Amino acid sequence: MQKLIQGIHQFQGKSFVPMQGLFEQLAKGQKPETLFITCSDSRIDPALLTQAKPGDLFILRNAGNIVPPHGAGNGGEAATIEFAVAALGVKDIIICGHSHCGAMHGLLKPDQVAALPAVSAWLSHAETTRRIMRDNYGHLEGERLLTATVEENVLVQLENLRTLPAVGSRLVRGDLHLHGWVYKIETGEVFAYDVESAQFVKLAEYNPQIEPTVRRRTTNVI
Repeated sequence: MQKLIQGIHQFQGKSFVPMQGLFEQLAKGQKPETLFITCSDSRIDPALLTQAKPGDLFILRNAGNIVPPHGAGNGGEAATIEFAVAALGVKDIIICGHSHCGAMHGLLKPDQVAALPAVSAWLSHAETTRRIMRDNYGHLEGERLLTATVEENVLVQLENLRTLPAVGSRLVRGDLHLHGWVYKIETGEVFAYDVESAQFVKLAEYNPQIEPTVRRRTTNVI
């Protein structure tokens, strides 16, 4: 805790002053262009990763970067997404998974989270991911299996995202774009789902395209 308090003092004494004008403008309201949905994992910092400034990103975080489909519950995820899309008018939504994801590990090995009933219940929103892995990825194991699970879960959550009424309405209008990313912690690389190749590719090679649905990819673990 002392480290955090010292950080606040440093922020107020050094970092805030050069950006005071920006914060004064932000005090009047926010207009982020991107909703960034990612995992609660402490190793991910969306602003650091994207070099975004305060006010650039509207961020939603939870275990496993999961988006419950419409009608699946009354959690804060749907409310946060609806506010970002319908009230703030974000132009892009990114769902960003990451390497070594503990939530996806728990999804693959439910016995290891059996003593965590809330976690187990939460991961039920990724049941489609688990079944995809069971039925289509029996040839993988270890880190390769976990990486493929992270990737497939991003695609599944993109599909869940499309079921939310506010998102669906904006997609019909054509002024909202969805993106699937995976962040590799140990290298700093970011991979994006490319519709044309139906694969996750390095962000530098990413060519954003909009389609009515996300095309299922063939196995090619990053």
